Amino acid sequence: MELRFETRHSDSPWVDSVWTCTSEQVATMTSVAGVRLGLVFWQQDGRSYAAVTGPETRTGTAPVPEGATFTGIEFAVGSTLRMVPTAELIDGGVALPDTSHRTFRLDGARWETPGPDDAEALVERMVRAGVLARDPFVTDVLRGHRPAVSQRTVERRFRAATGLTQGAVRQIERARTAAQLLAAGHPATDVAVKLHYFDEPHLARALRTYVGRTARQLREGAGGAIGLDVDQRLTS
Repeated sequence: MELRFETRHSDSPWVDSVWTCTSEQVATMTSVAGVRLGLVFWQQDGRSYAAVTGPETRTGTAPVPEGATFTGIEFAVGSTLRMVPTAELIDGGVALPDTSHRTFRLDGARWETPGPDDAEALVERMVRAGVLARDPFVTDVLRGHRPAVSQRTVERRFRAATGLTQGAVRQIERARTAAQLLAAGHPATDVAVKLHYFDEPHLARALRTYVGRTARQLREGAGGAIGLDVDQRLTS
């Protein structure tokens, strides 16, 4: 019983990563908090589906279509779809209607359903059509730049673009990185130091809140299916 992930990072400024997954005898999984807007496409029993996924602020349990194959696109932080503000997608998503193996409908137009190698081409078409936008202000803030505006303005623009505060984004991203390091065999003590947690109990609380796993479970691959590529099968 497992979810088999393959993930690659993207060179596109609009795309963080592209992933594929197959579910084998899995009915539920532990969902993991994430900060990005996304698109996911899947096939099950000869039928095709698509959905917009929003940022998730906490871990939980989510159903998994058994015997399905998935392709997902995770957009860069700060990306927004014209059809719906990212803030309205927090801890939720939108199923897209009229999806087939070849096409899907988004924002009133029909688009070709992408495979993992076609994701960036689809995103570029969406950008040119004005369906997808991104606030470079968010990118600058995440890189440590200090805009010449008040902190209140920074937080307002950041939340408007991402639906989250800067602090929430950093905490979620740090917990996801910690989970991947622990799954790769790094000792919890080293992970806590590397990622600037106060101590191991602080790391444990973050994992419980955002990942739904203990350090030991991640190290041993225990706890059942999880919605995160913890095997570190990353390609460029």
